[in-house]
Amino acid sequence: MSKYTDKRESFWKENFSRALPYETYVTGSSFEGKWRAFQSETSSLKVPSVLQTMTRKMPVLVLSGIWCGDCSRQGPLLNKIQEANSLFEFRFAESSEFLELKEELKINGAEKVPVIVALNEDFHEVARFGDRHLSVYRDKLSTELGAACDAGILPPEISALQEEFQEWVDFFERLQIMLRLAPGLRKRHRD
Repeated sequence: MSKYTDKRESFWKENFSRALPYETYVTGSSFEGKWRAFQSETSSLKVPSVLQTMTRKMPVLVLSGIWCGDCSRQGPLLNKIQEANSLFEFRFAESSEFLELKEELKINGAEKVPVIVALNEDFHEVARFGDRHLSVYRDKLSTELGAACDAGILPPEISALQEEFQEWVDFFERLQIMLRLAPGLRKRHRD
């Protein structure tokens, strides 16, 4: 028996297998237009070359709400990472249909979306993240406190999307380095 285990391996694997690929998740939903609008906004983002250097398979489970504004912005960013490196496989789990997963992924005692769980090739949890990156929280802090309150109707500036995209890339780069240096995986892949 391997000394590298995750007692939730079957839980992650089962939820991942039930979750949907990005296109299937978005296509035909009543919020598809909103997701596609953000997807269009992300088309001009610069894709960092570091994404091409990532060498470990990584299933990523995304607890999402098709109705959620943050999800409709971050989902296309995650999809862009998957398009840049086929070793990433993102699956989207609709929070209203994945109740046990939603309970497992509470943040600060509350149900949140999006929340991602990055897994290794054995479906062992590597990391989880939710619900917004620091740049987004900084922006919200400056626009939602006091007299200046953002209504959330307009999409963020392209520079803000690029910054958020880079934060996702940095997050996954860190995880890929962890996996690249993991003794069990290095032994398995002889690298």
